[in-house]
Amino acid sequence: MKTTLILFFCCVGLVSAQQTMQLPKGQASPAASLHEVNWIAGHWKGEAFGGTAEEIWSPPLGGSMMFVFKLAKDNAISFYEVGHIQKLDHTLILQLKHFDGNLRGWEEKDQTVDFRLVKIEKDKVYFEGLTMEKVGPDQMNVTVLIEEEGSAEEVLFAYKRVK
Repeated sequence: MKTTLILFFCCVGLVSAQQTMQLPKGQASPAASLHEVNWIAGHWKGEAFGGTAEEIWSPPLGGSMMFVFKLAKDNAISFYEVGHIQKLDHTLILQLKHFDGNLRGWEEKDQTVDFRLVKIEKDKVYFEGLTMEKVGPDQMNVTVLIEEEGSAEEVLFAYKRVK
């Protein structure tokens, strides 16, 4: 299961998909600012993988928006993520690290899972293999491209704002 989840969140697909995108080889990420994605800030909850997924995003501060994620299933934590969208030079990057339910890290100490910015539209941001879309003031969809054993599939996390 750990390998599947690592592939799920770490993949950078080489195939074309409906909701997720990839940068063409050799192309740099476009110029962007955190102001363009500040709509992500908030507390979000939805169903995924037979459990409850929860994300909490901070507003921009100090050149980043930090987040925490957890997946709870059968009254236990499957895994956590900690990360940020960070201003890097002229663009943005989404970086994260995974932890099991006992906070043991999955990636090596100095390693992160990086999703480079592909493009930003009104209420939608495309990172490589991961798309976030504001569906309404209290709804956000996150689509992640999963590649496993030669096939690719997009998984939708349909979140509602927790009030």
